[in-house]
Amino acid sequence: MAETTRGQTPLTTVPGMVGRGPGFGMGPHMRGAPVPKPRDLRGSAARIWAFFGGEKARLAFILGLILVEASIAMAGPWLIGRAVDAISKLAASPASGTAALSMICIALLASYLGGGALSALQGWIMAGVSQRMVRNVREGLFAKFQKLPLSFFDTRTHGDLMSRLSNDVDAVSVTVSQSTVQLMSSVVTVTGTLAVMLVLNPLLTAAALVPVPLVLLLTSTVSRTTRRLFKEQQAALGALNGHVEETVSGIQAVKAFGREEEAGKRFAQINESLRGVGTRAQILSGFLMPMMNVIGNLGFAAVAVTGGILAAQGKVGVGIIATFLSYSRQFVRPLNEIANTFNTLMSAVAGAERVFEVLDETEESADAPDAVDLASPRGEVEFRGVSFGYRSDVSVLHDLSFRAPAGSTTAIVGRTGAGKTTVVNLLSRFYEASAGSVLIDGLDVRRYRRASLRHAFGVVLQEGWLFAGTVRENILYGRPGATEEEMLQAAAQAGADHAIRRLPHGYDTVLAESGANLSQGQRQLIAVARAVLSAPSILILDEATSSVDARTELAIQQGMIRLMEGRTSFLIAHRLSTIRDADAILVMDAGRIVERGSPEELRTRDGYYRRLYETQRGGVET
Repeated sequence: MAETTRGQTPLTTVPGMVGRGPGFGMGPHMRGAPVPKPRDLRGSAARIWAFFGGEKARLAFILGLILVEASIAMAGPWLIGRAVDAISKLAASPASGTAALSMICIALLASYLGGGALSALQGWIMAGVSQRMVRNVREGLFAKFQKLPLSFFDTRTHGDLMSRLSNDVDAVSVTVSQSTVQLMSSVVTVTGTLAVMLVLNPLLTAAALVPVPLVLLLTSTVSRTTRRLFKEQQAALGALNGHVEETVSGIQAVKAFGREEEAGKRFAQINESLRGVGTRAQILSGFLMPMMNVIGNLGFAAVAVTGGILAAQGKVGVGIIATFLSYSRQFVRPLNEIANTFNTLMSAVAGAERVFEVLDETEESADAPDAVDLASPRGEVEFRGVSFGYRSDVSVLHDLSFRAPAGSTTAIVGRTGAGKTTVVNLLSRFYEASAGSVLIDGLDVRRYRRASLRHAFGVVLQEGWLFAGTVRENILYGRPGATEEEMLQAAAQAGADHAIRRLPHGYDTVLAESGANLSQGQRQLIAVARAVLSAPSILILDEATSSVDARTELAIQQGMIRLMEGRTSFLIAHRLSTIRDADAILVMDAGRIVERGSPEELRTRDGYYRRLYETQRGGVET
């Protein structure tokens, strides 16, 4: 049925449309696209920040809690130093030393409990903030999907797009919920601890800063590599999801052609690629923390040695040394956390950039400022010198011109790839003509608001697409506001009522995804009913009966005949039995109309249509 080599797309929202594919066609997925280079960290972080929106006030409150918690945390080492001094005075003054030590211990316990409570409160508030932010990202990404042209979906697999909406957004969510508070807390703690240490003893502070250059060097070196690896990991995960989605969707074809082993090998190949890049990313990121601990121990040793020398010279007491030993740990630990957060941040940025790639895609062209609604369409259609190509270097239609009067039935026939489906893709403005004009009721389709234009169409495709839900819900998809009586009338007019009532629960029968628990004929009857309910002015039937048996075809044809009454209709067909009552037939070949006329006229000419007619009359379908 496909006219070109293009990728699958989600169901469009034209009333009555029940198929999937680019416009009204379907083609294979495209793979092997190169992984784009990562964008700058600052730019991506700024864009993630923009998604917080109204949560910035809560973030400010969290920052306030962090400042309080950091102040309490910085009091801990100082209290430990005072406790050491109090212990050293116990021998000289047991009573006063014990009282002082008790007060210090109580204060130290209170600081730890208070810090823990504040930390739990931060986590609780941040969990809500992060989930609301992620909700905004998902809603923005899904809304973007609805605004993108079909050409975007032509070159991307469903699984990869689903991965961006789920896995990549989840990567951002984990970072926001787990790492944002930690990062802010670590920065505040490092800054505050440094200030306190400088006040207490600049020389010991210099010793405590020994590991800082090593931390910065190690972090910058590792983060550059892990960022690239995490980007590749997310892309490999998207490819894996794409293969799984394609295999599961086409499992019948996989089994019918005995391709289970090949599908498994392909899965193993992609999975191994994912394992490889994931292993490298995790090993490198896991390597960071042990090295940070080693560097932290160097700082601890530097403080201990410097403190010992100063104590021997009588310049500092034992309590100050104990304080600085605690501060050195407290100073390096946030640096470790910042470094570790950078690894998590790399994964989030990799996921965020894949989300931003979609958000940055060019949307469908906006309606013209002077665009009008297609109100009460008569259904007169005209193509004037239309040329078009799905790619700029390959033309599919060449200078196509024809006119379909309102209420007429026009059949389009031709071999696969002739451009039949492309004609209706341009008519419904799923794509824009490269040259020439497509007119409805005398006005270029680009002059109409896109939404009102597509509401004028009803479509039934070769392979009906139904949603997981009841039969009733699938028919009402054509016009959600229709009443129960209108829905039943549409089913009856389509000839689907009898078949539906024979289902286990009639109109309340729950369908599997894509109607997999129905026969092809049952799906098509429901598709016709949906199109009837949408009450279109222009009807497009794209190979609507080519994949059903003769008896079901007759039932569907009868429903379509009733549906076409008083409407402008376009029939794309290989079976000439479905177009014998057409007012005009357009015979296409290589993107051009090579013959046109009524069925009787074309049968008298020695052309493609006559040869096709005689072939099928002899019982051989092309």
